[in-house]
Amino acid sequence: MIEFRDVTKRFDDGTIAVNGLSLVVEAGTITVFVGPSGCGKTTSLRMVNRMIDPTSGTVLVDGRDVLSVDPPTLRRGIGYVIQQAGLFPHRTVLDNVATVPLLSGWSKAKARSRAAELLELVGLPAELGKRYPVQLSGGQQQRVGVARALAADPPVLLMDEPFSAVDPVVREGLQDELLRLQAELDKTIVFVTHDIDEAVRIGEKVAVFREGGILAQYAPPAELLASPADDFVASFVGKDRGYRSLSFVDPSGVEIGTVKTVSEPAAAGEWQLVVDADGHPQGWVAPDGTVLPGGSLYVVGTPIRGALDAALSSPSGLGVAVDEHGRYAGVVTARQVLDVIESHRRG
Repeated sequence: MIEFRDVTKRFDDGTIAVNGLSLVVEAGTITVFVGPSGCGKTTSLRMVNRMIDPTSGTVLVDGRDVLSVDPPTLRRGIGYVIQQAGLFPHRTVLDNVATVPLLSGWSKAKARSRAAELLELVGLPAELGKRYPVQLSGGQQQRVGVARALAADPPVLLMDEPFSAVDPVVREGLQDELLRLQAELDKTIVFVTHDIDEAVRIGEKVAVFREGGILAQYAPPAELLASPADDFVASFVGKDRGYRSLSFVDPSGVEIGTVKTVSEPAAAGEWQLVVDADGHPQGWVAPDGTVLPGGSLYVVGTPIRGALDAALSSPSGLGVAVDEHGRYAGVVTARQVLDVIESHRRG
């Protein structure tokens, strides 16, 4: 558990970066700090591992005041991931990941063995371990950064805008990977971002900071979207917060229909879904035989926002539903999804 007790950080020039922060990050959860530039979210994060010390107040990790712990000792129990990974360019990927275990006194063989396990854990093939950071894509570098932070199996993980430098598609994949890892590893994670969509997607609780380093609201994402604390929070989470809130609506009641599937495009006077030999959707054939790319896919059982996205983005008006392996499971319509949303609201 991480606790901030009336924490203030005032720099030498008089700037107050964090003002009277009090909140508790529960053990084994992902808490996201979000807000505009200069609101104190990164400063708050860095006070946890003593990269910055508070001017007043107390920061506790598992009940211990961080100021009572020698910084190197403190940091050995806290993983740290930053934007653009911050990898050592002159070391191989494997040796980058092995850095912290080596500093902790592990043998080189043991540290490299642990590094190889972690590369597999974050979804990177073993052969990448021999490459240097410059030979990796941005998304691969961020995965290596996460692996390095996990190398000594720290109970706490700090992540400072780790995915902001990659493109949206890669970013979503990294978010998925983080959620998968958290389900497996159960770390206490503090994640900083300026992106409210990212915050509500991965956070179990979200802390919204306003300029001046003041905590404006601290709540689960669904509550944040449904009941903003004030006009600032309402403005920050956006006018489309009602749509974002669909990410937390139970999909029960969404009926999965069917559509004709084919393996080769052919005009037949009706919409047909093209699937490959393994049942993965490839696109649509319009009634006139035109081949069109498909829209987004809805994974059956996930929040209802995905079902509506799939229906609205499909050229046929039929959202494609898939199972957890990405295989065709059926179709949904926007009208049917909206009816389910309306029934939830009435209920």
